Amino acid sequence: MQDVTVVRTSVQPPYAAHLRVYEPLAAYPEPERGHWQAYAAEHGPDAGAAERPVAAAVLEEQREALAELAARTPRALPERESGRAYLRVVDGVLYVCPWATRLRSWQALDELRAGAPVALLDTALPPAARAAAEADRERWRAEHPDARPWILTSRWEVPVRWFLPFGDEDRCFVPAGPEAGQEPVREAGRGSGQDGEQAGAAALFYLVPMAQARRRVARAYRALREEVPDGELVQGAEQVGRWLEEFHPRSLVELDYGGLVHLLGPERLSADRSAGELEEGLRALRAGDTAEALRVYGELTVRWRRVLALRHAN
Repeated sequence: MQDVTVVRTSVQPPYAAHLRVYEPLAAYPEPERGHWQAYAAEHGPDAGAAERPVAAAVLEEQREALAELAARTPRALPERESGRAYLRVVDGVLYVCPWATRLRSWQALDELRAGAPVALLDTALPPAARAAAEADRERWRAEHPDARPWILTSRWEVPVRWFLPFGDEDRCFVPAGPEAGQEPVREAGRGSGQDGEQAGAAALFYLVPMAQARRRVARAYRALREEVPDGELVQGAEQVGRWLEEFHPRSLVELDYGGLVHLLGPERLSADRSAGELEEGLRALRAGDTAEALRVYGELTVRWRRVLALRHAN
């Protein structure tokens, strides 16, 4: 590899998983299409093949967010929308997943408001700052009524419903270490030329065409609605299905374990077959074996709740 720069960093992405949609460049109207085309020409893809992770770009986004916090008094959300995106090239087609940082910041603020103690919330973001952010969001919504995030984030767990669009054959596990096939470096000239991927970091992700993702979710929803209409997963399937319908039919859907790879460790990552297990449970449900389906779902849910419980570990 020519013109390679290796930069090590102590920054790790947070313990969060991401569900992303990459739309083909042709799906974006002008002037967005021109912007992303120029961006891709300057920066190059984050993953040049379906089996490659975008872990280095995720780390870059985290560094940028931390730099924003260090540079000024923390704000409820960025002043301007990000012009950055995750880029994938699959079979010669460029796919774009915009960061949409402001939109995701509003969503994160809602989650913080719902889950954080009032005293902590007021200390981190005073009521006046939150009110200003909410007013800003209402103005923005009026100008962008059809806006939706390309990225959903879950902290400390992968929600079971997120596995519905995928099968075990869509799983891509990149073990730690360059000998396993992961590129431990980033090419000089990409972005600022100073951000490098942590050498040998593991990655676990699923990637599937949108048509297949929608088909799987729709089949799961029908089976769940018929057999366990009051189950939690029925609502989850409906939520995921409606979100996927917002995007171009030739998009790609990706479930990325993100920073959870550092929490789970190599052995658990290598053994994890969550999407395949859920798929087996749904097959049992369609075959009329409700007891087996509930057993599989129960085991899968308990396993991820144990991971979620680690957020309270000292």
